[in-house]
Amino acid sequence: MAENGEFSFTSRARSTGRNGLPRIQTNNNNKETLVCHDDSATPIKAKTIDELHSLQKKRSTPTTPIKSPLATGTAPDGSFAVISEEERQRQQLQSISASLASLTRETGPKVVKGDPATPRKVDGQPSAHSFHYTSTPTFDDNISDSSLKFTHVLYNLSPAELYEQAVKYEKGSFITSSGALATLSGAKTGRSPRDKRVVKDETTERELWWGKGSPNIEMDEHTFLVNRERAVDYLNSLDKVFVNDQFLNWDPEHRIKVRIVSARAYHSLFMHNMCIRPTSEELEDFGTPDFTIYNAGQFPCNRYTHYMTSSTSIDINLARKEMVILGTQYAGEMKKGLFSLMHYLMPKRQILSLHSGCNMGKDGDVALFFGLSGTGKTTLSTDHNRYLIGDDEHCWSDNGVSNIEGGCYAKCIDLSREKEPDIWNAIKFGTVLENIVFDEHTREVDYLDKSVTENTRAAYPIEYIPNAKIPCVGPHPKNIILLACDAFGVLPPVSKLSLEQTMYHFISGYTALVAGTEEGVKEPRATFSACFGAAFIMLHPTKYAAMLAEKMQKHGATGWLVNTGWSGGSYGSGNRIKLAFTRRIIDAIHSGTLLEASYTKTPVFGLEIPTEIEGVPSEILDPENTWSDMKAYKDTLLKLGTLFKKNFEGFANHKIGEDNKLADEILAAGPLF
Repeated sequence: MAENGEFSFTSRARSTGRNGLPRIQTNNNNKETLVCHDDSATPIKAKTIDELHSLQKKRSTPTTPIKSPLATGTAPDGSFAVISEEERQRQQLQSISASLASLTRETGPKVVKGDPATPRKVDGQPSAHSFHYTSTPTFDDNISDSSLKFTHVLYNLSPAELYEQAVKYEKGSFITSSGALATLSGAKTGRSPRDKRVVKDETTERELWWGKGSPNIEMDEHTFLVNRERAVDYLNSLDKVFVNDQFLNWDPEHRIKVRIVSARAYHSLFMHNMCIRPTSEELEDFGTPDFTIYNAGQFPCNRYTHYMTSSTSIDINLARKEMVILGTQYAGEMKKGLFSLMHYLMPKRQILSLHSGCNMGKDGDVALFFGLSGTGKTTLSTDHNRYLIGDDEHCWSDNGVSNIEGGCYAKCIDLSREKEPDIWNAIKFGTVLENIVFDEHTREVDYLDKSVTENTRAAYPIEYIPNAKIPCVGPHPKNIILLACDAFGVLPPVSKLSLEQTMYHFISGYTALVAGTEEGVKEPRATFSACFGAAFIMLHPTKYAAMLAEKMQKHGATGWLVNTGWSGGSYGSGNRIKLAFTRRIIDAIHSGTLLEASYTKTPVFGLEIPTEIEGVPSEILDPENTWSDMKAYKDTLLKLGTLFKKNFEGFANHKIGEDNKLADEILAAGPLF
């Protein structure tokens, strides 16, 4: 025993360990634990370091047997025979190869699952991810270098796997102190609406909204195929591509299957968060997608190609059910491209697609919130006393309302824990942070920093919001709330709308830019966006408005116009309506007490305004009472009314219904003077 009484080496004659090493004797009197052996642990099974690493990960296995009409033979009960895991993987890769097929070569590339940086064999045996598919070879002049190699497919990776890919291979990707993944979207930090194109063919020429005010800019089929070939060739030239198979629309009866093929882990994680994530069972039987996105955003389009006006092009072909992205890495293009798709597909099923927030009370009362940027749509639809169905994109069918997406895409500029605790807490592991700035040492994000862009964003799964309703569906709405930030200060804080007024203001989609938010803006500037989302709609706005009116009438919903802007004067002289007052107004709408209030009517716009709301000063409910200069008030009111009339001229002559009666009623619901 050593003098310190702790331990000593015993002599080799008395006790030896493995390879003749002396055993270490401790001072523990417990005889069973008297000796600490150097060979006490069971030796590992691996013979090499690569084999050891292969033991670290266990293979994910299917949770249900797969049945396929492609499998040979049938079960005794007449059902399809169960196929093997290898056959399932082969069929899956065959589908992906077909998606990546060049139109000139007719066959897809050779594809194999897994990261090309990961060894595919261990000790001579295939690894868990070595399933591959090779199309039937063709020996002709169309053969290319990319057809001679394997394209590695990283299929529906988990957030953890995508983090590893991003941090290792994508410059500008970092893990922040909260656990979120910080990324950069390159030169484009927002959407490029002037570079968005839709193929105009016999069908779309008849069905879509074209011309002045429309977001749909035409291109022909040939030009689309040129850009598609460019995108597919670029993706096939890479060692690896990311493939996401996911869903749109939480209503299972009207679910859309989408496939996203991209070159960046950032894009794959973004869409993993924003689309609905399939269960293992759903993924095993996914089959052929209903729509495919080819995101080759790192590669520019050819500016000499017809219809191209820059190196960026976002192209939608509704007949081919495909979307191509070239020349922009901004992930929001994928989200909004799919939203445009839903604005086309859903109305064909008599389902109304909506750019809105949606929440539900504990008694099942649902409210829809419409509003442009800065109106408070996200803030007011996020209510701790109500369930969040979704913050941005919804469908209204005969089954009720459903969220289109599986995630939220929140603005981050000036974000704080105090102002937006739910969004703040949702920025954790799995969340994508776009174009934010962080401390180089602590990795703490500075949400006030606009060095990269003001359009900083966070994309996270909707279940990161504590009061999110999963699944994201609800009954038919009771209240339709149209939000406007009126910087002219002449609209009342709240007004009850008739059905025709609801349609008029829905088609108008009004808010105002505040002086000082843009260089050169000296006074409030009215802005209008049809259906509160003109950049994404595909059909004429009156078609969506007519569907909204039909559903409101059928299910007894009430329309409301809520002004979250100024009172007592325009911006610069009046004051912003307090958020606490607006919340009281929204609470009164939810509870139904506002329906029972007494109302008076305003001049020009003919809006019905309540005379009293609990918790809200009565004097601010009528804007005329808040202005000290009556002439200035009336002049400003007429000015705004004129702007509404001028904006609506583009819709006034559009026929709605058989006898055009509805169009006349909507027009009469606007400002009259």
